[in-house]
Order: sequence, then structure tokens, then C-alpha cells
Amino acid sequence: MLEHIHFYYTNDFHSHFSQWSRVANFLKGKKIKHQIDGDSYYLVDIGDHMDRVHPITEASMGKANVELLNDLAYDVVTFGNNEGITLARDDFFDLYEEAQFDVVCANLHSTAGDEPDWLRRYTTVQSVGGVKIGFLGLTVPFNDFYHLLDLHITSPFDALEQYIEKLKSEVDVIILLSHLGITVDRQIAKQFPEIDVIIGGHTHHLFKQGELAHQTLITAAGKNCYYVGELHLVWDHKEQKLYHKDAIATDVSHVPRDLATEEMLNQLELKAQNILGKKVVYLEEPLEVRWFKETEIMKYLTDTVKEWTNADGAMLNAGLLLEDFNPGYITYGDIHRICPHPINPCIVSIYGSELIKVIQKTLKRSFTEMKLKGFGFRGEVLGKMIFSDIEFTPITDEKEGLIITDVAIRGRALKENTTYNIATADSFTFGALLPEISQAKQKTYFLPEFLRNLLLETLVTYYGTNE
Repeated sequence: MLEHIHFYYTNDFHSHFSQWSRVANFLKGKKIKHQIDGDSYYLVDIGDHMDRVHPITEASMGKANVELLNDLAYDVVTFGNNEGITLARDDFFDLYEEAQFDVVCANLHSTAGDEPDWLRRYTTVQSVGGVKIGFLGLTVPFNDFYHLLDLHITSPFDALEQYIEKLKSEVDVIILLSHLGITVDRQIAKQFPEIDVIIGGHTHHLFKQGELAHQTLITAAGKNCYYVGELHLVWDHKEQKLYHKDAIATDVSHVPRDLATEEMLNQLELKAQNILGKKVVYLEEPLEVRWFKETEIMKYLTDTVKEWTNADGAMLNAGLLLEDFNPGYITYGDIHRICPHPINPCIVSIYGSELIKVIQKTLKRSFTEMKLKGFGFRGEVLGKMIFSDIEFTPITDEKEGLIITDVAIRGRALKENTTYNIATADSFTFGALLPEISQAKQKTYFLPEFLRNLLLETLVTYYGTNE
């Protein structure tokens, strides 16, 4: 006898709510079909479902996302970095308190003793035909951030060594929910052939059809839920083994919207507007925001970041602010809309010689006009770099092009062999955009404050009083 077992997965939704009612319609249709056929089916999410770029998520601290997952009766989820490190510790611990699904992560641990009540290392289910299936979750180890929340993410390989044999003894099929990225997924497939399927995320990779790596099927469904993943297993009860497995990603961008989900989203949006509608400051005059020039509000924000972090100097890109501030009362919602990025302030310690290279790179059009995607940045272009307590003279050299001279930090001439603590956006500490910063040995991150928290402080300090 052959039994068909079905799984549907989402990953890296990032609060892209305009797509969610299409996802809901697609999944509800599949649910009806499998109920009629009498087949087992399960819904899973691989993390980064929430993103504080959206007002609904910001106002609810992610709990609205959990409501939506509950509404569609998800069975198992793991969490990504957007759940794990963009919330304060208490908000993270509260995030899944109302979840009607299992939350699995084998490599999260508390360094302060207590762990979330909802946390499971793995969970198991049993199909209608009696096939036992184990779900194990893993998340990406961004410990520079997790440690500030008294949490620690162990190596995913160490976690697998610890739990895989125990899980193998309990179930017939092992499915890993991996918010680790495609490179790590492939390494895991090579090292742990016991895992039948890895459903991945984090690096936003899309497999329209699954990839067989050694004995393990790897798959993922891109980002923002334009695709929903499907995994289909066939179990041979006579031979007591997995007979077949395949995965596809289905484009749901043209699926009709589910009206009940649309209404739920409308109600969540109204609730968010009420929460974010609190007035925080009154502006007598409009504040200009321009991406390619230094404006007053951007200069003041950079000054605030420098003072708040107690750094030697600071640098922020003007593209962090997306639009002008109109005169009148400014609300939390306005601040969130104008500075929506889940980006934290940080300090990097670099030599003066490295700082010179960084400044010169940021003066180039290739930098200011870059349409950066990811690393927390949710704007259009990076924009002009604005400096606080960092002064220099730009000149054009026939051989070198645009270079800088007369660099000073806090009014004193920069020394190339001296280390300086420079405050900036944490987005520059990732990737290869500014390697002098991303490869710095000493980085200090500040959690849970986002740059918009310091923007609020800037507005109150320079333009008005807190209401």
C-alpha cells in the first residue's frame, strides 16, 4: 500500500501582507482537496514571516503574524532572524504565546536560565496511515545580536549531532526546517543523510523543483510568498520505507484573493493605525528629506547617533529617511513610515587609514546611487553619506579620481595608525559593500533600539516636546 502525504511551506514572507490573502486562498483550496481525498497534509513556515518594516507587524510586535498563521491552521514553524533579533527579549518571549502550532528550533538557548515556554527542539506528527514524521528546526547563528538578548544560537551541526539520532529512533521521516541559507543546507545534506527533506529559507532562494543533494531533497520558495512550496511524499507501507519524494514551488501571484483573509488584514491594519497614531512631537515647519544632499534632520540624526553611542564620530546614509516631514503633529506611524528599516545602531572600531578608504568609497556615485536590497535596508537608494564629528576636504586627483585630505575627528587631525570608534548603521557590517567595516574585528551592536528610535529622540530634542 502506498500512502501520499502532503506538505505546504512558506518562507521569508517578511510581512508582505498584500500577498497573504492569495496564499490563504491557495492553501484553503489544497486543504479542501486533501480532506476530500482523506490524505494527510501539513502547513509549515521556515521563518522571517514577520518584518517590522510593515505597520501591522510594528504595532503588534509580530503577534499579528502569529494570528494569520493560526487562522490558516499552520502546524509547525521555525523562526528566522527577523523574529529572533528585531524584537526586545520580552517581546520575543511573548511572540508565540498564542500560537496554535508548534515552534521548533534545536539551536536556540538562553544564557539567562529561562527559555520561552513555546520552544521545542523538534516535534512529531503521525499521518492517517500511521507514518511518523519528525520536524526539527534550526535558525541562523547571528550571535553578535542574540548575545545582547541573553540568548545563544549554537552551531546547527552541533545541534544536529545532538538530536538527529534521537529523532531518527522515534520517526519514519525527518524533515528539517532550516532558516540557515542554501549553502549550509547543502552542507547539512552531505553530512546528515538521515534527513529526508530540508525545507530552507533565509537566503531567499527559490527552487521551482527540489534539488536532490546526496540522499536529501532540498527545497525553498523564494521570498514574500509569491510562491508557495509543495512537498509530496509517498510512503510504501509494505516495504516500510519512503518510496518517493518531490517538491515544487507554485506561483500564487495570480491566485484570487481570499475575502475572509482580506477582512482580517483590514481589521489588523485599523488596529495598527490606532496604536501607531500616538502624537509624539509638533513641527512648526516642514523638514526636508533629500537622498543626495545633507539636510538638517539627517545631520541632527547622525549627531544623535554619535552622542547616544558615545562614539568618536558617526556616519549615516541619507537614504535611511524616505520622505519629508510635514508640519503639524508627528506620530509614531509617521516615524515608522519615514524610517521603516529594521536597522540597529552600531559602533565599529577601525584604523584611521581604513576610515579614509571608507569615506572615499561613500563619495562615489556608485555608492550613493546604489539600490541596496537586504541587510535590513528597506529604502530606494543608499544616498549621500552624512558625517558627525568627521571632517575632510574632497579633491579630484588626475590619477586617483575623487580623494579626501585634511581628515579630522572631533576637530583633531586623523592618525592613520590610531583606532577610532565610528557609529553607523549595522547594515554596513554585513556583506562586501564596505569591507573595512564588515571585516572589522571589533563591532558593538545596540539592541533593541532601531535607528527610528533615535530619530524619534532627534525630533523631540531638536524640534519639540514629547506629547
